[in-house]
Parts: sequence; C-alpha cells; structure tokens
Amino acid sequence: MKLAEALIARADYQKRIEQLKKRISQNVKTQEGEQPSEDPNALLSELDGILKELTVLVKRINQTNCSVQFDDTRTLSDALAERDQIWEKRLILSRVADEASIRNDRYSRSEIKFVSTVDVAAIQKQVDQLSKEFREMDTKIQGLNWTIDLV
Repeated sequence: MKLAEALIARADYQKRIEQLKKRISQNVKTQEGEQPSEDPNALLSELDGILKELTVLVKRINQTNCSVQFDDTRTLSDALAERDQIWEKRLILSRVADEASIRNDRYSRSEIKFVSTVDVAAIQKQVDQLSKEFREMDTKIQGLNWTIDLV
C-alpha cells in the first residue's frame, strides 16, 4: 500500500467514526416502550473495531513519515510539521489583514474613527508568499506520498 492510499483510508476511517458517533447519539435514548432504530451496543462495537484499525494505520503512517527523507536535511515528518506551521502563520496573518482592512463608516464627526495599526499591504504580501510556500511544499509532499510504500 502506498502512503497516499493509507492517508485516504485514514480519512475514510475518520468519516466513518464521525458517522457512527452521530448514529450512536441518536440511538442511546428512546421514548419508553419504543425501540431504537439501531442497536447502540452493536454501533459501539463497530466503533471500537474501527478505532483499533485506525490506530494501527496511524502508527504505520507515522513510522513511514519518520523514516522517509523529504530532502537532504528533513524527513517527511519534518516537512509536514513545517508545512502545517506555514499554513497556521498564513491563517493568522490573513485574519490580521482582514481585521485591519475593515472600514467602519462614520455618520458624524462625533463618532469614533478607527485606524489600522499595521501595514495591511505588507501583511498581505506575506500571506501571498506563505501561500506560495505552502502550495509548493504541499505539492511535493503529495507527489512523494504516491511513491512511498507504507511501513
């Protein structure tokens, strides 16, 4: 199995877990004298099995990420951490730029005037650069995922 296939399977397990949680929640209580539409104990048993399978898969994905070289100095795990940090910083700066750009129209001179305390254009340039870095790194990671065999 390729790493990319394992990642797809992980996402499927996570979706199934969310669906099971919802189904369990809908069936743990019924009106007195009524029967639930599904047996919550059977659903809990199914959930337990999926969680165990997911745990094994995640361990294998993590082992693979730690053992594969991304480039000369970083493992795939290192690259994933850096990519996530780039995305997080991009989100924060994007929010700062959005909040600093909001104009509050005043209807009279007596209303409070708000001014931006940051250079929105400079922050937006940083957001654009981080977006580019993220795309490039993510593309390389995604390509690598289809060539790596899962440990």
